[in-house]
Amino acid sequence: MEDLYDRLYEKLAAIEHERWSDWMRYQFTLCKENKNGSLTIPLKLVERWKAQIDTNYTDLSEREKDSDREQVDRYWNLICAYVEGLDV
Repeated sequence: MEDLYDRLYEKLAAIEHERWSDWMRYQFTLCKENKNGSLTIPLKLVERWKAQIDTNYTDLSEREKDSDREQVDRYWNLICAYVEGLDV
């Protein structure tokens, strides 16, 4: 059983890395690249993301919740398979 947990754990970690990589790639496209290679996040985005950080999930707009749900979709089938006792 421990091997099953380990496999599930590693698969979830791989999905999380993919999710994080996609998010960072997206963020970089929204930033201004400076001459020295650093990036500047536009103030409008900083304000929006800070507001989202300080908002509980239940208080988010449906559009914001849908964005979070899309991320869960990346690994939902894997979790469902695990719960149903299928080999992951």
